Amino acid sequence: MRLIPLLWLILTIAFSGPVWAETYQLSMQPRYSPEEIYRRITPLAEYLGQETGHTIEVVILSDFSQYEKQLKNGSIEIGYESPYMYALVSDAHEAVASALKGKDIDRFRGVVISRKDSGLSTLADLRGKKISIAGYTSAGGYLSQKLSLMNQGINVETDMDITEATDNKQENVILAVYTGDADAGFIRESALHQTDTYISVSQIQVISRCAWLPNWTLSLSRSLPDSLKEKIASALLDLQTTHAAIKALKINHFKYAFDEDYDAIRRAAGLN
Repeated sequence: MRLIPLLWLILTIAFSGPVWAETYQLSMQPRYSPEEIYRRITPLAEYLGQETGHTIEVVILSDFSQYEKQLKNGSIEIGYESPYMYALVSDAHEAVASALKGKDIDRFRGVVISRKDSGLSTLADLRGKKISIAGYTSAGGYLSQKLSLMNQGINVETDMDITEATDNKQENVILAVYTGDADAGFIRESALHQTDTYISVSQIQVISRCAWLPNWTLSLSRSLPDSLKEKIASALLDLQTTHAAIKALKINHFKYAFDEDYDAIRRAAGLN
């Protein structure tokens, strides 16, 4: 008979106590050093853990391909990535929130630059020219410009000579244009003044401001329970500018994101 009270106690603890928390992985596309990424997303992991009642582990990856692979295979359930990376993994992940930051808040774009003495003044003038780009996967340093050129019937791959900048750095695009190694350059608009202390800015002009693109994305594995997705999305939208997680990410807020927001990226990258 003594077993009955003991069994009752065990059942009472099991059903009245907290549900066992699951563990989920959060990672950020490796655009920065591991130390910087850790600083940026650890406060967010702690916040989401508190809001969901689950353990959110920070995973740091140093390779773009590994980041893509682990989002696709479900190893990382919560990702924070560029719009291009999201377009690559959107079969496995879904966008729930987009970062709001900078002057234009919920979007950014690229620009086309040249020397003022280049004789170039329109996108059509780029045909047959040598172009320096930040990289073929760079949203602001290639895809924004490519989309604008496509809209004018200009094919970047066949109508001009494209070269990726050293280390895929925006500032190296500007330097290539300034030194004459390239006739024009594709850079993110916010990078326009990165080399102001090294070169004479008066020699550089903006030929065109190009297509707008969505900001970085907080995405969730499509296999997560809908209730958890809703809880995470709600928690992200509740974050205020003064919150430690927002400050660490260096953004203003989050807003709802929808998969169709990234169709322009897919079109420019040939993913649709």
